[in-house]
Amino acid sequence: MIAPIVIVFLTVAYYAAFGVFFVKFATPLIFKLIGIIVPAALSAAFIWLLVQRIKEIKGGEEDDLGKY
Repeated sequence: MIAPIVIVFLTVAYYAAFGVFFVKFATPLIFKLIGIIVPAALSAAFIWLLVQRIKEIKGGEEDDLGKY
């Protein structure tokens, strides 16, 4: 259960740094908005998937192959 948490943390940190880069260096407002919205949406998706994976692990399924 540690590996998904670490991967999501690193990915969210990367997207946060990407968003900060766009805020600092992108001149037009549209690029700043895109540079904030897209990484924020991707981070939210990764966190949602992490929550789903933790529920799956706690439910007893270690991998998705048990469903098939």
